[in-house]
Amino acid sequence: MHLEASYENLTKMIERLREDLRTLHLQLESMRNEAGIYENLLDMVQTAVTITRGKDGVLRFVNETFCRLTGYRREEVLGKSSLDLNLFCVPDDRKKIADLMLQFKSVENLEINYQAKNGKVIETLISASFIAYRGERCVMLSATPIGTLKKAKKELEQQEQQYRLLVETTNEGIVITKDGYVVSANNKLQQLLGYTEAELLGRHMKDFLHPDDADMIESRQRQRQKGEQPPSIYEFKMVDRQGQIIWAETHSTRVTWQGADAVLSMLTNLTQRKRVEAEKRQLEDRLQQAKKMEALGQLAGGVAHDLNNVLGVLSGYSELLLMEIPDGHPGRRSVERIVQSTEKGAAIIQDLLTLARRGVTALEIVNFNEILDNFQNSPVFEKMQQLHPQVRFSTKKDPHLLNIKGSTVHLEKTLINLMTNAAEAITGDGDVVVCTENRYLDNSFIGYDEVREGDYVVVSVSDSGSGIPAGQLEKIFEPFFTKKVMGRSGTGLGLAIVWGTVKDHNGYIDVQSRMGEGTTFTIYFPATRESLCAPRHKVPMEQFMGTGESVLVVDDIAEQREVALVMLKSLGYEVHTVAGGEEAVEYLKSNRADILVLDMIMNPGIDGLETYRRILEINPRQKAVLVSGFSETSRVREAQRLGAGAYVKKPYLLEKIGLSIKEELSR
Repeated sequence: MHLEASYENLTKMIERLREDLRTLHLQLESMRNEAGIYENLLDMVQTAVTITRGKDGVLRFVNETFCRLTGYRREEVLGKSSLDLNLFCVPDDRKKIADLMLQFKSVENLEINYQAKNGKVIETLISASFIAYRGERCVMLSATPIGTLKKAKKELEQQEQQYRLLVETTNEGIVITKDGYVVSANNKLQQLLGYTEAELLGRHMKDFLHPDDADMIESRQRQRQKGEQPPSIYEFKMVDRQGQIIWAETHSTRVTWQGADAVLSMLTNLTQRKRVEAEKRQLEDRLQQAKKMEALGQLAGGVAHDLNNVLGVLSGYSELLLMEIPDGHPGRRSVERIVQSTEKGAAIIQDLLTLARRGVTALEIVNFNEILDNFQNSPVFEKMQQLHPQVRFSTKKDPHLLNIKGSTVHLEKTLINLMTNAAEAITGDGDVVVCTENRYLDNSFIGYDEVREGDYVVVSVSDSGSGIPAGQLEKIFEPFFTKKVMGRSGTGLGLAIVWGTVKDHNGYIDVQSRMGEGTTFTIYFPATRESLCAPRHKVPMEQFMGTGESVLVVDDIAEQREVALVMLKSLGYEVHTVAGGEEAVEYLKSNRADILVLDMIMNPGIDGLETYRRILEINPRQKAVLVSGFSETSRVREAQRLGAGAYVKKPYLLEKIGLSIKEELSR
């Protein structure tokens, strides 16, 4: 019984072992099938995958992508070491792989160069991890070719450089803002506003907006933040570093910048266009004004002619009647008043005729200081003071005032009209100031009138009165436009006569007025260097004559060079002229000059200070006299600190420039 039980137990044990073996076989087969599935999946990926036995580097698996990449078939590499196959041609790469096998170290994004079957080197980026594969500890490598990625990256970098070059060289200002704060600004925007990129970054755009447009810009910014679509193209004003107004047109769009919402704006500088448009409007307005003045002048001439005929009869018969009426007769007083009225009417008609003719034919060399002096000693001025006892009249005269070509009678009439107009603009206490000065304009400018560059005798009449309303400024020179009471304080022809006289003298008028602050009329008469018939007392020319010294005149205005040439030659100097700083420097490299007459402001090119600096590099002891149409500036003082001599304001007189040169040469 005992033997049977033992045999039976042994049989059952053997059966259980057989069952366990079948189970293990099925599990092993399942694992093999599962491994095959994974291998099939690895064949489908676009990354080269290898599985290498860790202890000896023998390849246990390679996927299809690896075969396509290297050109090997599976049967050529499986069971062989990657090092034996020389898959890693660079010694450093072979060492990296060997160390990886020995250290059992996982890595990511390691650059390794594979060598294909045909010898071609393939740049790859590999990742490695350790796995159990078919019962062995293995290393699985995944390799991604990066040659294409590097090429694409290089192309992208080149495109970025091209776009950066385009952004930095475009004629448009480009700014990117986040919540209104500047995060990027190109060169053109920096030039436009006068700030460096470092000074712009981090600042809010409202810091550069003109107050008139700041609310509008911020309102549109808020609209964009709410997802609304305000106009993307519009005009607005900015303020640059110097406080100058910059007109710009912007085209804005939403962009993503460094992962955040931002606004990209392209700014086109409209300042020059706006300036040209404004000048065009002013020119058109002046043309219309000139046409209107011409038409009114013709009308005034016709009216004056007819009135003169009527007034002549009235005046003649009044005088005859007065001769027949004896003294003491009750009617004589009435006739005398009629005669006085006809005299006033005759003066008005004379003004109308002057306005109509608009042509001064009797021109002579005159000095406005003398006209002013004569007027101040006349009965007319005494009467003006009596009529306005609370007004203080004063003058500021340039003692070296240049002469002008003109008519003394008409110029005096202009002075009387301007001073009368100024006095009557004052209620109560006030001041009327008449100033004369020489002024040289390097560039033309547009005020009430367009004043061109040149030498001028400038006469200004200022009052501390109530000022002229802006809406009336354009009409003040029209005949019969007046705020005065007709027949009591004016006829409305005073400023019209001033306009006509100034134009007959080829001059210009500018008017500046502020309500409650007064008015200044400034008249520019072309200066002449012709002498009066009776010359004033001057320093004898012998005291500032030259003795053949060489003078180099540097001035960008041809007429100024010609004037200087004639003047200095007449003083006995040897004169050479050049049109700019660069030309002066080149001339002095091979020539010498005892002294320079150097203009401080020259366009285009370098200015007087920079010219003098460069000339001192050639001749450290070079003497110079500085000239300019503007007042003395810091650049003038800097040139004098470097060694330059006297500063002479244009237009310069023969005596002034002669004495300055003589003094500098003797220093």
